[in-house]
Amino acid sequence: MANGPPTFTFTLTFTPMTRVSDLHRTAFVTGASTGLGRAFTEMLLADGVRVWGTSRDPARLASFAVRHPSLFTAVALELRDGARAEAVFGEADRAAEGFDLVINNAGYGVFGEFAATEFATWQEQLEVMLVSPARLSHAALRSLRARPAGRPAGALVNISSLAAEFPLPFQAAYNIAKSGLSALNESLMLETTGTGVVVIDFRPGDYRTDFDGSVRRPQTDPTPRMARAWSAFEAMMRSGPAPAHAAAALRRALLRHRSGTVRTGRFFQAVVAPFLARFGSLALKRRVQARYFDV
Repeated sequence: MANGPPTFTFTLTFTPMTRVSDLHRTAFVTGASTGLGRAFTEMLLADGVRVWGTSRDPARLASFAVRHPSLFTAVALELRDGARAEAVFGEADRAAEGFDLVINNAGYGVFGEFAATEFATWQEQLEVMLVSPARLSHAALRSLRARPAGRPAGALVNISSLAAEFPLPFQAAYNIAKSGLSALNESLMLETTGTGVVVIDFRPGDYRTDFDGSVRRPQTDPTPRMARAWSAFEAMMRSGPAPAHAAAALRRALLRHRSGTVRTGRFFQAVVAPFLARFGSLALKRRVQARYFDV
């Protein structure tokens, strides 16, 4: 009997990434001592990532060093001094032999009427929450581009906000900063296409953190409209998900390892509202926001 054609058997094995450390061994996280930044840091450490976490006061990071002495390094970082912040990042980047992941998260709120508040207050917030993160993004991308051949491409995550799409009343500079970060992220996604570098525009809604308690309120005589808006803002923060919910969403995005926008928070904020805004009119969106905040 004649021999038939030879038969070849191929076995393809695919091992999914199950831990962030499978992709990113080292990470730099700003604002790691509280809120979402703390939750992000907890998530990364649990996945075995070596984290350099920052705070204006490194003593607030002591618990991480105690619980994860081989994985966590506390870093003092002041974003009001952009040049110094960049230098601190560079020192940490060299100590880590190049970060695989950089998360720009640090920030704060200011609540007040734009015209009634000294412009220096808004300018300082824009320096801290837009200019300095852009500067650190610039330094991070330069480092990622200089990585040796064969090392997996890294990721840059800039924490924006759903406020980039749905501005908060009486928080003008916060809205500007978050909108600017999202625009920066969009630009960088285009510029890094084909390089393997991942850029994630992470837009959280309201989470149950101490953010509202740390918001600066420079006006000593708030108007009734401001008081109503503040009450609505506080109610949103108190009813939001726990920060671990945002950390889980970021973890999923990192494991997907592709650039894009991630909206996260309550279902209405993260899914329904953006859908309605996309297909509705700007005038309708403004009326809904004004009614929600009673302004």
